[in-house]
Amino acid sequence: MYKHFETYEEARSQFEQDRALHERYGAIFPSVRAYIPSPWKYDYRMAMDHASELLATVGYGAMDAQAALSTDPNSALPMMLTTMIDPQVYRILFAATKAAEIFGEQRRGTWLDETAMFPVVEHIGEVTSYNDYSEGGSTNANVNWPQRQSYEFQTMIQYGAKELERAGLARINWVSELEQSAAGFMNRFLNLTYFFGVAGLQNYGWLNDPNLPSYISPTIKAAGHGNVWIYQGQINATPNEIFADVQALFYQLVSQSAGLIDQNTTLVLALSPGSEVALTATNSFNVNVADLLKKNFPNLTIKTAMQYGALSSANPQGVAGGNVVQMVALEVEGQKTGFCAFNEKERSFPIVRGASSFKQKKMGGTWGAVLRATIGVSQMIGL
Repeated sequence: MYKHFETYEEARSQFEQDRALHERYGAIFPSVRAYIPSPWKYDYRMAMDHASELLATVGYGAMDAQAALSTDPNSALPMMLTTMIDPQVYRILFAATKAAEIFGEQRRGTWLDETAMFPVVEHIGEVTSYNDYSEGGSTNANVNWPQRQSYEFQTMIQYGAKELERAGLARINWVSELEQSAAGFMNRFLNLTYFFGVAGLQNYGWLNDPNLPSYISPTIKAAGHGNVWIYQGQINATPNEIFADVQALFYQLVSQSAGLIDQNTTLVLALSPGSEVALTATNSFNVNVADLLKKNFPNLTIKTAMQYGALSSANPQGVAGGNVVQMVALEVEGQKTGFCAFNEKERSFPIVRGASSFKQKKMGGTWGAVLRATIGVSQMIGL
């Protein structure tokens, strides 16, 4: 039922009395001042002569009395008032650092040490036929002192007072982000040296140590396209062909270690994530390569790292000659085959304060990979 109001004052008084009732039912009209008086419904000129922004509640109709504008018509708000910043900060992802995970990592020396010696002792001797009066035969030992040179690297963190305040407006802990960035990039560089060492120094990695045995070649695959396991995103080799390549790696280990390595030795098969896909190849008996490896090499673990992949624009840390697979006996006769080594993981220097800024230096040091017994490594390239 419509209410009738003869005057604006009567309509305004009644609306103010009803406002609380409207709000109780969820109808909020902050700019409404009155109901529409009955005479205004039939003569809009009367409404134009009175106050502006008169709105009626649902069921009563509405009309605004608005004066002419002296500014450009506009109902928009500044964009920032309607912009939400997600409180969860997303950090860009980088390739995983796997060298230390695969081969282990140890500290050797400090940042004061520029050269490290890793002594190697070889037992030598001979025997002769026994005779009570003979003093034949001899036993001795030979010592070598292989050396590695450390490479020390650094980075700087810098930030300004205003820079910190601005980042704070966006709920970003800027100093923490810079600290994480420095630690992350130093660790990624350390990981790179564990695979490739540092050029110009006696500092080598798991993929380029000069004492590593020569690469062996994979077999030619029946499907064509050469020796590769994967060709243009498709598995190019049968499970038996892939398993035969792994067998060849194991045979190389057994051969060069004179039988010190066998099927019960703890082994790591290190390859690229792309090459690992080939291990899912399944034969007609529903057996894939991974199953064959578990059955025949019970102590074999499969590890992946991008550095074993072929060099490309998408993988700038890859190997120029193509995909590489290494089989590594982690220990031979109770001695570690090798390990990743550093002298300083991260050393932070004092924060230097400027007039309105701050800076801090961080440094690290690496020996690359220290391979003590390269007879425990076999490798294949071009698959």
